[in-house]
Amino acid sequence: RVFVVGVGVAGLQAIATAKRLGARVEAFDTRPVVEEQVRSLGAKFITIDIGKLEQTEQGYAKELTSEQLELQRQGMIKVCSYSDVIITTAQVFGRSAPLIITQDMINAMSPGSVIIDMAVNTGGNVEGSVAGKTIISNGVQIVGIDNLPAAVAEHASQVYANNLFNMIEEYWDKEKTTMDIDLTDEILSGCVITHSGKVVHSMIKQGG
Repeated sequence: RVFVVGVGVAGLQAIATAKRLGARVEAFDTRPVVEEQVRSLGAKFITIDIGKLEQTEQGYAKELTSEQLELQRQGMIKVCSYSDVIITTAQVFGRSAPLIITQDMINAMSPGSVIIDMAVNTGGNVEGSVAGKTIISNGVQIVGIDNLPAAVAEHASQVYANNLFNMIEEYWDKEKTTMDIDLTDEILSGCVITHSGKVVHSMIKQGG
């Protein structure tokens, strides 16, 4: 039984791969809008009532309050107790990753279970996880793989290059032979940091 926490690009891929390998998969995300995506892959979406949820204009989950995090943990501990594998991918853009899997949840799992913390580079979702190391806590392996894209460098580079090519092609002005930077465009406004000598990205400006 596999439990995926965080249903972004990495989480969806983890769900799809686990299903192909024959696992029973459950998933959780603070954004209810991803439930349909989870179900379309044949997995069960875990619903936990943690009050009003918000996301950024770019679709990222906003940071939860301490009260919401506690409600989330209370709702997740039962799922953790019967899961053989937990994969965490939850990150907040521009912030440290939220601590989601606590020691109490780890202690509730069966010895021999495995937790993979894919957010370890930004602080980690799992209590006790260490970047670049696999540790054992109460009989549970906690895998903190550092820089996962580097493990598949060739394919990661191909995907990244393809994404860049498609983006440049979309905004390339053939007559001017340059990028057409229109900051009212939703995609460009979300990824352009500086333009014409000024910081234009809203989140970067807010961060000082």
